Amino acid sequence: MKLVFYSIILNNHQANVADNLWELTNHSYCFVELVKPNDGNQKGSMENYGSRPYLLRAWESDESYCKAMELALTAECCVFSGLSALPFEKARMKKGLLSFDMSERWLKKGWKNLFSPTILRMFLAYHLGGWKHKHMYKLCCSGFAANDQRKLLTFNNKCYKWGYFTLVNDFDIDATQYISSSRTFTRLMWCARYIKLKHPELPVMMARRLKENGYNFRLDMYGEGEFKSRTIELAKSLGVDDVVHFIGNKPNKELMADMRQHEIFLFTSDRNEGWGAVANECMANGCVLVSSSDIGSTPYLIENGKTGFSFRSPELSSHFDNPDMAALDDLYRKVEWLLEHDEERKKMRYNAHRLMSEVYSPRTAAKRLLSLIDNLNKGRDTEYIDGPCSKA
Repeated sequence: MKLVFYSIILNNHQANVADNLWELTNHSYCFVELVKPNDGNQKGSMENYGSRPYLLRAWESDESYCKAMELALTAECCVFSGLSALPFEKARMKKGLLSFDMSERWLKKGWKNLFSPTILRMFLAYHLGGWKHKHMYKLCCSGFAANDQRKLLTFNNKCYKWGYFTLVNDFDIDATQYISSSRTFTRLMWCARYIKLKHPELPVMMARRLKENGYNFRLDMYGEGEFKSRTIELAKSLGVDDVVHFIGNKPNKELMADMRQHEIFLFTSDRNEGWGAVANECMANGCVLVSSSDIGSTPYLIENGKTGFSFRSPELSSHFDNPDMAALDDLYRKVEWLLEHDEERKKMRYNAHRLMSEVYSPRTAAKRLLSLIDNLNKGRDTEYIDGPCSKA
């Protein structure tokens, strides 16, 4: 089988599945990169993927672009992601060949997203191109993507769960204990850019409540961004700068090692977050994820009380001067419960790691995608009940 992915760039969100597809197809796999990599599109990783044997950089030359177009017209199956892939997608759909469109949710901001140039062009391409009646399916990189497609009358009964798949390594979850002043304490972690949609105010405000109620913990906040200084000021003003520590940026490998030194990970973004690959990473490294309910990966990865907790997503309008108190209350309740239930927290850490290693690993995702393609080619539907390539 010749399988071809078309996407903006090959980065750490895509390379793990790509490596496995290259191997599992006996090197009959190609990743077509559509845009030159830069600091803004590498998703926090500076690793150079240019030497991957399956990589075709359509942006490099007219010859490469023409080769990418030829593949779109001849490959057994193609997966298209983003507006940059649309010319190739349209050309393939004229021939009605087996294809997938891959994306996060289209309606992050509701119906007004339909008037954004990107979504409008995709929407019109689907309906004007008659894709409804063609061998075209949807890979949903968000727990909300399928519902958005239903609202738009696109990909009816053709949506499958997908996402981003980070590396999963085995390690001893029981190897670390946290001792301070002869007392056990629990380490919490937050890692993101300090920008509005990430809501860095929430973990700091939660820390004050935990401290006031006598819990023994430490919150480490990783990252940089425009609101970092204001977050530091908030920690000082609330009197939690002794338990809230600001780490800054670290290379991805060091971040993964640091995740293993923490038990609880706080993911506080609002609905503007796409998938949120840090969710995979923290769960794969043994953290209990406490994640905002509107983050794209949350409905797929979180089974409350088993693999983590979801809490009420903060409103888009909330920020330092206008915090969402309902979201804060729910976040606090979930973290408090975890701090008070040591054995349950330990089980949830195991469950989270198992989910990543057995279901949402790059290897499993690659195998399932190839199985789904085979089934669709034979007129059958997916064999999977949940996880990647199950019905969304």
